Amino acid sequence: MTELFTVHPDAPEWAPPNRAVHVPPLTPREREVAELVAEGLSNGEIAADLYISRRTVETHVDHIKQKLGFRTRHQVMAWGIRRRLAAPAGEAA
Repeated sequence: MTELFTVHPDAPEWAPPNRAVHVPPLTPREREVAELVAEGLSNGEIAADLYISRRTVETHVDHIKQKLGFRTRHQVMAWGIRRRLAAPAGEAA
């Protein structure tokens, strides 16, 4: 229950800095899909890379957008790029 009152590392920039916001954590697969979206891959390319169906990729992208409060794939892409740039050298976001 504590997680409901803490800022999760997946919280987007719009989360108020001084207040806790509940952001459901992304699953490891959702993080992987988000990273590939940030690299500019299409759903078909992501599906081929991860050996999953295009529809499964679409579902993951929809869940990522819902969890982060985004409306567009471009927002997911920008979020992924910012996370990658903010990560310490040699450490994955």
